[in-house]
Amino acid sequence: MDMAGPRWKKGKDGKDFAALAAAHPMSSIVAELQSSLKGSKLVATLSCRGRDATLGVNLQQAALLNRAAFGRALDNAEAEKQWIQLGAEEVFYLYHGLKCISVSESKKLLSEGELWDHLCSASESFPEMYKAYSHLRSKNWVVRSGLQYGADFVAYRHHPALVHSEFAVVVVPEGAEFGGRCGRLNVWSDLLCALRASGSVAKALLVLTISSSNCGLSSPDCLEQLVVHERTITRWIAQQCREQRSELCREEAEKEEQYHARETVAFNYLGVILGFTVLSSLLVYTLRFL
Repeated sequence: MDMAGPRWKKGKDGKDFAALAAAHPMSSIVAELQSSLKGSKLVATLSCRGRDATLGVNLQQAALLNRAAFGRALDNAEAEKQWIQLGAEEVFYLYHGLKCISVSESKKLLSEGELWDHLCSASESFPEMYKAYSHLRSKNWVVRSGLQYGADFVAYRHHPALVHSEFAVVVVPEGAEFGGRCGRLNVWSDLLCALRASGSVAKALLVLTISSSNCGLSSPDCLEQLVVHERTITRWIAQQCREQRSELCREEAEKEEQYHARETVAFNYLGVILGFTVLSSLLVYTLRFL
């Protein structure tokens, strides 16, 4: 999914964030987080709205969650414990994808199916949104809400403190199972709005189409049947293409002019040699008959 490449932020004292990210890849950070959380047998508590959850962790685990860009730290007065607020996709990814936490509601531990039902009842679009989220996370992209950019998500190559997001992500479900949620970006004006919004914040538009093979969405088993198609879309700017063409023409004209200049120098050099040869021959001929 690489486009123009990452735009790394500038560190203090000339710190190279690209090298820092390469030395600490996101896959290693997430693996370390998974091991730490799994060993602690932590339980996240769903909120009354059911769209997020709160997880209590120690300071080391809070640092790992921050490095892996999961959740948002909440203000609290406890010295040895930190509370992290997780979004719906984040809590289910930690529960189902990484299998490193449990989830409870009203002090009751939820099964995988119960948690799925709870999150789907809180948001009808949860199945396709989670599939898109987990698809990007499995490729070691950092995924954050794209609400402020007019998108579903934004995708970062590494931690948002090190690099700007590269993609504004729009999720488009396809299939009768998704009901009236299908048809996004089918209208030209919708697509143009999405392109302009992503372009204005220096991001490429990534459309993730989620399609199914006649599977129901009533259980997390459907995630294995959902297929993700990636499409990056850019806006064609005619003026920019003309400018690029003009620049190309100027480069070609300069190369041709340089070529003709070299030819002229070579021709003049040969003319001088030929003229000198003729004059030398005439001088020898004249001296012979004197």
